[in-house]
Amino acid sequence: MPDSDTPMLVYVTVQDAAEAAAIGRALVTERLAACANILGPARSFYRWQGEVCDESEHILMAKTTRSGVDALTARVVALHSASLPCVVALPITGGHGPFLDWIAAETAKGDG
Repeated sequence: MPDSDTPMLVYVTVQDAAEAAAIGRALVTERLAACANILGPARSFYRWQGEVCDESEHILMAKTTRSGVDALTARVVALHSASLPCVVALPITGGHGPFLDWIAAETAKGDG
């Protein structure tokens, strides 16, 4: 599998389920992600502007390829309600081969 087709898992935290659904649907519709999953609510602790925050958030996990991470990240940032959204990409180093190939096929730019 070429390096640009390396499957990636992109982890995003969002304010609520509605925001997660809107972003997830946009990513899949625009072929920036093969699929997106929403988990939550999750309790998050973080430091922001000198304060320790304790918030309820939802987690959006999107599957894409290494070559698609930058465009996916830019789209999440454009749609996200936070001024500094959590968007991190992790390489998928193993798994069911046909599923990993499907990620590359579904995020390929084409007529699909």
